Amino acid sequence: MAQSAYRRCPIATMADVARLAGVSVATVSHVLNGTRVVRPRTRDLVLAAVQEANYTPNTVARSLATARTTTIGLAISAISNPYFGDLLRAIEATAAAAGYTLLLADPREEPDYELTVVRRLRQRRVDGLVLAPSGEPTAALAYLKEHGVPTVLVDRLINAGLDQVGSANVEPVAELVGHFARRGHRRIALVAGHRGLATTTERRDGYLLGLRRAGLPAEPELVVDGNSETEAARAAVRSLLELAERPTAIIAGNNSMTIGTLAALRDAKVPVPAGMAVAGFDDFPWADLFSPGLTAIAQPFVEMGRRAVEMLLARMADPLAPARTVRLPPTFVHRDSCGCPR
Repeated sequence: MAQSAYRRCPIATMADVARLAGVSVATVSHVLNGTRVVRPRTRDLVLAAVQEANYTPNTVARSLATARTTTIGLAISAISNPYFGDLLRAIEATAAAAGYTLLLADPREEPDYELTVVRRLRQRRVDGLVLAPSGEPTAALAYLKEHGVPTVLVDRLINAGLDQVGSANVEPVAELVGHFARRGHRRIALVAGHRGLATTTERRDGYLLGLRRAGLPAEPELVVDGNSETEAARAAVRSLLELAERPTAIIAGNNSMTIGTLAALRDAKVPVPAGMAVAGFDDFPWADLFSPGLTAIAQPFVEMGRRAVEMLLARMADPLAPARTVRLPPTFVHRDSCGCPR
């Protein structure tokens, strides 16, 4: 029974469409691929025949003929992080609008596995790759360059001679420090992210720059390792609260660490902002629902994802063009957790 049903519903071919429309196979190809201008009447006949035959283009055959698969690889860690989720949606939407399908992989912030991931994506013949590099991406980047894979780095910007797009980090964190200093805070702590990541280094640099501008000393005990994770940040903030002279303000290096910071303060029954002022890098949709609302630096997620795909498409079209670095300005979102009026 199943076999006879299959015979009654064969897969339509381009030749079937051509017979129904009364045109050549080449004309059908020109209509579907946009490779040549076709008269409107002929185009309408072809499209009607495509619908009648229920024809679906054979993307495998097309990729063999054109050496293109219309797929883009995205290698990005911490997919569960809401920040990366927003970035992913922007990348996928922009890629889809350009006719590309996204292949997603998680390098797990592990350099060896990062290399494995980019190898697998290349083996699947992606036309290009968007990569949020790990803290030690040398092997993966060398592989991509060796095999000529068009690549754009996103979020974490490094000196690699590749196209890249991300947010400014140094100046926004320096401004957060200045914001606290102007409110009279003299012991301002930083919950720093995963060691080795470009964003962690830049945000730490911004913290130190802000202290210098405010005339405050850099005290190593006030910089703790939150490893870009909620529970690590929670433990790090507990260590800050155990200091003989605890800080009066805390800057968290990303949204996961902001949540860990707030959890540690809640555990210790330290009120925000009366007992501890708090601000974080990365905004997220429910940040204004906390009590108090969270003061944060909001990165331009949609713009970053859109620009990453646009830069990749441009790189695929012109492999010899000079590499570009794009820094997008984030937005200071002033709420209540910093302890001053909006």
